[in-house]
Amino acid sequence: MPDTSPAGSAHGASIELIDLTKQYEGAAEPAVDKVSMSIPPGELVVFVGPSGCGKTTTMKMINRIIEPTSGQILIDGQDAMSLDPVELRRGIGYVIQQIGLFPHMTIGENVAVVPRLLGWDKKRTAARVDELLDIVSLDPSSFRDRYPRQLSGGQQQRVGVARALAADPPVMLMDEPFGATDPITRERLQNEFLRLQNEIRKTIIFVTHDFEEALKMGDRIAVLREQSHIAQFATPDQILADPADEYVSSFVGEGAALKRLGLVSVGTAPLQSWGEDASGLPSIPSDVTLREALGVLVGAGSDRVVVRGPDGPIGVLTMATVTSMLEGAGDGDC
Repeated sequence: MPDTSPAGSAHGASIELIDLTKQYEGAAEPAVDKVSMSIPPGELVVFVGPSGCGKTTTMKMINRIIEPTSGQILIDGQDAMSLDPVELRRGIGYVIQQIGLFPHMTIGENVAVVPRLLGWDKKRTAARVDELLDIVSLDPSSFRDRYPRQLSGGQQQRVGVARALAADPPVMLMDEPFGATDPITRERLQNEFLRLQNEIRKTIIFVTHDFEEALKMGDRIAVLREQSHIAQFATPDQILADPADEYVSSFVGEGAALKRLGLVSVGTAPLQSWGEDASGLPSIPSDVTLREALGVLVGAGSDRVVVRGPDGPIGVLTMATVTSMLEGAGDGDC
């Protein structure tokens, strides 16, 4: 694996799974049966499937919390089975639903756990802690010396992400990381993490049972059957446009075209020129999705909405444009 010691230096690493298998003693069938996939550096891949399909077991074999029965795990071409498990895990960030913060440690001490294990000096560790708290939108001066019990669930989850990033690992594993939060907090955490991933470009495996979350988070999605057999491994748009079979279609459900609008940014849609006649219209930022824009249009009872960029209005989005793109999504042309 790449050296992850210099803060801020590591980018994503490639991951290759080759016939990865887990057979528990006494079980008639393997829990995971010969899973193979290649993930390039910097990609966020979501494992989605029903409970018991093996998605978490597959993920946990990558950092050897669960030891594989057979098969290979290559991280940047290096066999993970040839490494000391503890050293392997120090180079892989791990975020779980239960967060797992140490209650007797301050927030700063929780984030500093891995850097201290790696032997970083106090000055460097403190600087990294403050940097990461700032990155996950927790003011270091306000949160560094608090204890986990003094934070909300959403704030604790942000600390969990910061801790996983502390040693700047090239790979992150995330197991239902936002599942224990309420819907509003969950959406905020998803948005914040996507913003962060756009900057840091780690290689991430993200496990969820929520297909809507998979659509939002994943560069690619692996839809898994029992024993982690891959039903389809493709981009969200490809899965919505062309499900591989009835099993995958059952995840897509109704309204595939509308879901595809949730993958398209307003900023990429054709816009009319903004003029003074649009000054009284509702407005939306350019980084929201067309699905969100449609909700604003319908909610306001308007056929037009002003699109705002960082420096002001950049154009007007019409209901006719959204409708046209919705129809195109339904035809598989979006």
